Amino acid sequence: MRLSSLADYAVVMMAAAARHCGASCRLNATVLAEETGLPLPTVQKLVSRLSAAGLIESARGTGGGFRLARPPAAISMADIVEAVEGPIALSACVDEGRHDCAIEEGCRVKPHMGAVNGAVRGALAGLSLASLANPAPARAEMEAC
Repeated sequence: MRLSSLADYAVVMMAAAARHCGASCRLNATVLAEETGLPLPTVQKLVSRLSAAGLIESARGTGGGFRLARPPAAISMADIVEAVEGPIALSACVDEGRHDCAIEEGCRVKPHMGAVNGAVRGALAGLSLASLANPAPARAEMEAC
């Protein structure tokens, strides 16, 4: 399983926004594009999607820009990924109304896929934007644990 590059870029962008000032000040797309190395059109596209998902608030005009809609500790990696990718699901067989699997009728794993999807979503929900925005612990610190 791999995130799309757009979801990955959204995480990078949101972490940069959280490092700048969290939910307390406005940023503009140009600053984040320069800081992250992401193309400006990509940042603008992500601002639109993240705003539609309620993760950032944007304002046009003088003094405009965008800011996080909630404190970084209240935004999870699951929130960011779902804003770009849609609901987190490893298998389409748990989607209501989907019947495009050749082995669906006799599948003994299908009843468990909801729990699998929930575990993956739970792991991503447990990672806050605040933790993603902090520098990674030094390798020596990690080895000492």
